[in-house]
Parts: sequence; C-alpha cells; structure tokens
Amino acid sequence: MTHILSVNPQSLISRAAEELKKQKIIQLPEWAIFVKTGRHKMRLPDDLNWWFYRSAAVLRSVAKLGPIGTEKLRTKYGGLKGRGHKPERFYKASGSIIRTILQQLETSGLIKQTQKGAHKGRIATPKGISFLDKLAMQITKEERKQQ
Repeated sequence: MTHILSVNPQSLISRAAEELKKQKIIQLPEWAIFVKTGRHKMRLPDDLNWWFYRSAAVLRSVAKLGPIGTEKLRTKYGGLKGRGHKPERFYKASGSIIRTILQQLETSGLIKQTQKGAHKGRIATPKGISFLDKLAMQITKEERKQQ
C-alpha cells in the first residue's frame, strides 16, 4: 500500500486541497480574504484557494510529525522578512490561521488532540490517515499510467 511519504508532497497537498474543498470538510472564514499568512509576508496570497492548500499542508504535517502543536507549525510555515538595508529576520507564521485550521480539521474528525509522554499536540486519526493514503494511492496509479 502506498503511504503519504512515498509520493510527491506537492501533488498530494494539491489533491488533498481539492478534496477538502469539494467535500466541504474545510470552510473558508470570511476574514480569510483580508489577511496575510504571516508577519514576514508583504501582501495577501494571490490564490483564492490558499486556505484549502494550507489546510491540506497542515493535515499532512500533523500526519507526518506526530503530536505537534500550533507553535511548531507557526515555525514551520514562517519565513524571512526583507527589512530593507538591514539583515533579513525570521518571523513565525500567523497563529490564528493555523489554530483555526486545526480546529476545523478536528471537528471534521481528521485529527485529534493527544499527549504522548511529555509531548502534547494533535495527531492524525485513522480517518485522516486513510483520507491521505487514498489520495496517495490515486496519485501513484496516475503516475504508473503515464509511464
């Protein structure tokens, strides 16, 4: 069986974003069209479906990295801010965006909160893992047909 780590991450995330939007698992908040994705960005996202792509990327990250929280995801999706003649500096991504996405994924049943020893955070449920594995299997079949 094909696992999420054996396929191209970009194709898996784009396919998962399409499915999340089509099945209406994730809803775009009304404020999402007015916000930047982090302090390090200069402008709003160009793609209108950026919320679904970020949701799919967060779902893949939660499935891959195990119990993970908002702060580590903020660091993962952060970036360098150009500050003119001063050196660039790293800033974390928006916590509100990531927190809202995690809450939406949690209410849909794709992830859940847990604690493993000293580590607490969110992990993917069997429903979330099977959702990603089915998409990975479809991508693998399409790649084999092309060859």
